[in-house]
Amino acid sequence: MLRRHRSALPALLIAGLYGAALTAAAVVALISGDLGPLWGLTVFSTVTEGVAATGWNLLLLILAGLSWTWGIWQVLRGPLAGPPPQQDRKILRLRVALYVATATTWLLHVTAWIPVDATVIDSAAMYGVVLLFMRVLGRGRQYMRGAGVLGYGGFTVIGVLDLAGLPVPDSVELICGLAVLAWTVLILRAQWDDDRWGTVTAKYGIAALVVPIFLMLAALPFTDEGSAVEALGAVSSVLIMVWLARSAHDLAAPHHQPATQTAS
Repeated sequence: MLRRHRSALPALLIAGLYGAALTAAAVVALISGDLGPLWGLTVFSTVTEGVAATGWNLLLLILAGLSWTWGIWQVLRGPLAGPPPQQDRKILRLRVALYVATATTWLLHVTAWIPVDATVIDSAAMYGVVLLFMRVLGRGRQYMRGAGVLGYGGFTVIGVLDLAGLPVPDSVELICGLAVLAWTVLILRAQWDDDRWGTVTAKYGIAALVVPIFLMLAALPFTDEGSAVEALGAVSSVLIMVWLARSAHDLAAPHHQPATQTAS
């Protein structure tokens, strides 16, 4: 396993350290009822007022922590080991944009103590991914470009207007959200049909769309004021991060082992 990926050892060490800290924080919560350390490691903020260390809340937070652990491994392990293929600037730029978008997705979870609006940064990063994806995929997909530009470009503008204190109608945000959903579905279909990306990578993207819906439906009976439902957002973000990072990793897969054979 450690020889299959270029940065497997540091990724495993970092994931292991996080997992050890997560285990210690879970033990503290079980013994003392203090959710502070566990909440900080998984939700990256202070504990929401009124949330107690119930079995359900511990389960949600541990689920989020396990998701982060898996995400650390998937993101940091890098592409498959071996000589990288010759790549033109379009692919190299897309890989960089995908890694930047992976980082900004994580940044959304630490804005509680970082004085920056990460939503604008993340939307702008994904807008760059949209444009660079189109250059790599080639022409003839204008509908896909239009959906991505409308969605992520629109959210970037909305974020800037929000920073300026200018109101934006809810209907505009809804239209942008639907455009982002359409672009995501179309890009996943394109990845599925393109052997530069593995099917496992596309499956992570599909999971990023559908798993949060099922998790929220499952949590509906428990979404009272004392529930740690914020932890479910971590699961969603980890799936998005893994999809983005793996999309970049696959583009650097060596020719002797095609991206379609990438292990999960």
